[in-house]
Amino acid sequence: DKEKLEIRKLNDPPSAETVRDMIKYARNVIEEFRRAKHYKYILCLILIALACELLEICELSLDKMGAVFEDSNVYMLHMMYQAMGVCLYVQDWEGALRYGQKIIRPYSKHYPSYSLNVASMWLKLGRLYMALENRAAGVKALKRAIAIMEVAHGKDHPYISEIKKELEDH
Repeated sequence: DKEKLEIRKLNDPPSAETVRDMIKYARNVIEEFRRAKHYKYILCLILIALACELLEICELSLDKMGAVFEDSNVYMLHMMYQAMGVCLYVQDWEGALRYGQKIIRPYSKHYPSYSLNVASMWLKLGRLYMALENRAAGVKALKRAIAIMEVAHGKDHPYISEIKKELEDH
């Protein structure tokens, strides 16, 4: 115990009061960290609940708007993109994939041929397919992302090398 509470050897040793104050300070800081970790856990639960609520809002909005708008409508696409993001946040890979699959065709029509928005969606889809162990679809999607990125960024861009490495590793 003595070693655990050892005081630094200084030319001018701290007073007993200074040591008591520092012990009090240390205990308070430790307690604050414990509380913060507890609140972080609670905050995490709140964020997951909020994410589920946001996903429900997205789905209800898509149902309502879907009565009037096609899936290719920019408002529908925006809401699907938000829903996909929430699914990714809560690690619902199947849900994220479903939304991504609905988004990719209209993105490919609305954006130019070599749009990084389209490449980004193919990249997300490829990674989702790979995570869900659908290697064939994953490889195909990642290759489509690479084809667009090679034109937009150039064949030697680090992003492209990174994606090609992903393909080799799977």
